Amino acid sequence: MWPPDPEPEPAGSPRPGAAGPALRALLPARAFLCSPKGRLLLAESGLSFITFICYVVSSASAFLTVPLLEFLLAVYFLFADAMQLNDKWQGLCWPMMDFLRCVTAALIYFVISITAVAKYSDGAYKAAGVFGFLATIVFAIDFYLIFNEVAKFLKQGDSAAEENTAHRAEEENSDSDSD
Repeated sequence: MWPPDPEPEPAGSPRPGAAGPALRALLPARAFLCSPKGRLLLAESGLSFITFICYVVSSASAFLTVPLLEFLLAVYFLFADAMQLNDKWQGLCWPMMDFLRCVTAALIYFVISITAVAKYSDGAYKAAGVFGFLATIVFAIDFYLIFNEVAKFLKQGDSAAEENTAHRAEEENSDSDSD
């Protein structure tokens, strides 16, 4: 009968289509990819790659560099967050780097998308402009969420600092009373 029956494999041999454990170690965890941050980073990298491809096939590729750099940065932050490098490398301010990446990407994508749609009549430029506008929205959502997280963190830090200052003032007052 067609297709031929596959021969039984030995018990210890891996399937040819299955990724080995070394390759699975490089892939982000499914739980991270399903989280809101993981989904945003996947959308950012996907839209940046599609925009890059649109600029590659267009007649004049003046804006080719921006989507390529943003794609590479989005993939880097995707793997950095998935591998929890922010916990391992404490010397870097990860939320601020991610925030600045998203703000600059949103602004630059917005500018080059307007230019691509308004100035050029090539269909690939129009498509790149549309995907650039979508990327602008995704990057703007990401920096808004990062800003809210940083603002909450700073408010918690301010309230803790105020409590420490009040506690120190009480200690100083009680020390001066005992003299």
